[in-house]
Amino acid sequence: MVKIAIIEDDATISQMYRMKFEADGFDVRLASNGTIGVALVESFRPDVILLDIQMPEMDGAEALRRIRSHAWGKTIPVIVLTNLGEEEAPREMRSLGIQGYIVKANLTPRQVVAQVKSVITKP
Repeated sequence: MVKIAIIEDDATISQMYRMKFEADGFDVRLASNGTIGVALVESFRPDVILLDIQMPEMDGAEALRRIRSHAWGKTIPVIVLTNLGEEEAPREMRSLGIQGYIVKANLTPRQVVAQVKSVITKP
């Protein structure tokens, strides 16, 4: 079973994606901010991470920087899931190795699942 970590501070959005991913057979864990997200990723070791940028306590850029600083976090595929346009996102997000950038308002949960599946099936 594919494991996915969703690091998102909006509980309604997190639950919506959780339900869709679980319906598609994913093992899903949620974190409501970057601090909790880093700890979750360390213990859960997901196959892919959906990461919001704007969150309380620790934003997505700092969370990704911390995840990438560990051997266990260097190769986990990360897809940014935000309502910021790509041009508004911190530039360092790209240099920290993300595999996709999704503007939440532009895609349905089904389309988000399809994008995640395309990332995890790449050789």
